[in-house]
Amino acid sequence: MKRSLVILEEYDASWPLKFEQEKDHLLAIAKQWQHGSIEHIGSTAVPGMVAKPVIDVMFGVKSLKESKPAINVLVEYGYEYWPYKAEVMHWFCKPSDAFRTHHLHLIPFESPLWKERIKFRDLLCSNEKLANQYANLKRELAASYKEDREMYTEKKWPFIHQALLDA
Repeated sequence: MKRSLVILEEYDASWPLKFEQEKDHLLAIAKQWQHGSIEHIGSTAVPGMVAKPVIDVMFGVKSLKESKPAINVLVEYGYEYWPYKAEVMHWFCKPSDAFRTHHLHLIPFESPLWKERIKFRDLLCSNEKLANQYANLKRELAASYKEDREMYTEKKWPFIHQALLDA
């Protein structure tokens, strides 16, 4: 199976609109499982940040168990479900693993993972120095791990963890 490469692009001002469009689509098909908010996370949510051009959507749910039926509905509407970190979220990509435009994370609202992702996004939006350091790290990792998305993601974690501890 062809795997998606790590290719970074400069910030695109259309990313927030693409998030809003996806949010509207999700509300039309999965509102019954929504608990809390639907958030734009990841680097496409940070103005000026270099990013893979994939819109990350964090969809608040009451619990993983109660939102399990949403998996089949979302798959029916074009998402691919992957049991990635299944103990803390239901994770999807769209339209395919090889070509991704969106990642969808169904996460219990206000869970530790939920709070961590919001905190890191907000840190990057409010701290230009931190955002620049993160962008530089992402560029280095994308050059080293272009064909290994999982390693690219894993290698960002120490930076994220330290930024969250320092905040």
